[in-house]
Amino acid sequence: MENWLYELTGFVLTILLAFTVGMFYGGLRRKVIARAQNRIGPPVYQNFLDLLKLQGKTTNIHHGVMSHLAPVWVIVAATASLLFIPVLHGGLWFPNLTFKGDLIFLLYLMVFGSLGMALGVGESGNPNGAIGVSRGLSLMVGYEIPFVLSLVAVMLQFHTTSLTDLMHYQQLTGHWIALENPFAFLSALFAVLGMFHYSPFDIIGAPAELASGPMSEFGGKYLGSLMTGGSIFAFVKLVLITDIFLGGAGHPELYTGLAGVLIGLGELILKTFLLYMIPVSIGIVMPRFRTEQAVRFFWKWPLAFGITGIIWGLYHQINF
Repeated sequence: MENWLYELTGFVLTILLAFTVGMFYGGLRRKVIARAQNRIGPPVYQNFLDLLKLQGKTTNIHHGVMSHLAPVWVIVAATASLLFIPVLHGGLWFPNLTFKGDLIFLLYLMVFGSLGMALGVGESGNPNGAIGVSRGLSLMVGYEIPFVLSLVAVMLQFHTTSLTDLMHYQQLTGHWIALENPFAFLSALFAVLGMFHYSPFDIIGAPAELASGPMSEFGGKYLGSLMTGGSIFAFVKLVLITDIFLGGAGHPELYTGLAGVLIGLGELILKTFLLYMIPVSIGIVMPRFRTEQAVRFFWKWPLAFGITGIIWGLYHQINF
């Protein structure tokens, strides 16, 4: 009974943590970009203020059932993905619903948010939204292949499809998988650049071309819900890469008290922050790609790194 209460509390705290960190990172990105452009920029908590404002608005525009469900679909897909990713290694608070084969399961689950969004936008009939969705699906074909190859390389090298097993190996040996298979890590890192849809891969909602693309027909609570789902998804991507390649976070030997949990969360925030600043920094200095340029980019070096990572993993197989 006590373990059940710990797990339930962990689920709730995981969602709150993902929402808070994701929103804060989004606000920090706006501030960093502004300072790079010699502007003051909004405060880092501006996203929270924007969300409160959006939730207080109403809309009389109705395009159909799927346009109502699209924001909900995004939030559900983000939350479901999050609950199958261990936030901290060991302990009772944040292991979440991990199981053997969860990497394969997550590959499928993380796609549902984008597909739900595509169905919702398609029902609106807005040409800017349709073009944005077409670009998004094309971009997904580009970055998903290197990402899948990087995960396959890790699964072949370590003979497991469990996130918990991969984290346990890194905690046990003190070696990050990013160093054990650097090619798989580079392939996944390049794929993450596309997943965040920041410049130069911000072709989906390009304001100057598509009037924000898929977001054109969403406002008020709908836009606020999409903002919430996007923030949780950002945290999901960062924690997933951290768990697989950077050893995750947490010190099980300290989990008997609150200090261990706080230390683990601090480690997680530090790693995800440094990882998040990579696409943000690249977005500051890179102009936007065209759709074919973006897809071609992912099918060159990231794809080559992914294939090399598989070969590396087969040659350096590890049993633990």
